[in-house]
Amino acid sequence: MLDKSTIRKLLLMQIRDNGISGRYFARLPLGEKTMLVRKGKRYFLEKKFRSQIKVVLTGGVFDILHIGHLRTLLEAKKYGDVFVVVVASDRTATREKRKPMNREKVRLEMMRELRCVDYALIGGAKKEQMVKRVGADVIVFGYDQRVFLSERDYRVVKLKKKFGGMTAKTTKIIIKMGM
Repeated sequence: MLDKSTIRKLLLMQIRDNGISGRYFARLPLGEKTMLVRKGKRYFLEKKFRSQIKVVLTGGVFDILHIGHLRTLLEAKKYGDVFVVVVASDRTATREKRKPMNREKVRLEMMRELRCVDYALIGGAKKEQMVKRVGADVIVFGYDQRVFLSERDYRVVKLKKKFGGMTAKTTKIIIKMGM
């Protein structure tokens, strides 16, 4: 039986760098190299190894981190082995909701520091490209998010449960603070 932690490590490298570079590949132990296949100039997990790990993807602005976010992230993580969070770029957040109080890099750092998040990255202009890059098996939407993707090579889950009551919405927190 293969060590899932090795597959997980290689998968996270692959997601982080959009494929493992030749430089990193050269440094890997032989056993790990045999788990990868070359596509162009980058290396990716072979299907037989990749299929052993379920990747869960969720996203959001995460401007003012609150208990509703944390509980939603913890619930989303339950759907797989590797949990990836896409943080909306400043441009996307402004276009779709409002100008964030915290810059994208700050929001990204907050997500990366959460124990439940395996990897976080800033979203790109095309959401489908982010899904492909991450290789999501499951995409989880919060109870208040609009589902903008339909099931293809991944499962779509819309959480039904509200977490944390009235104060667990960023907009309500901003209003309460008088901002």
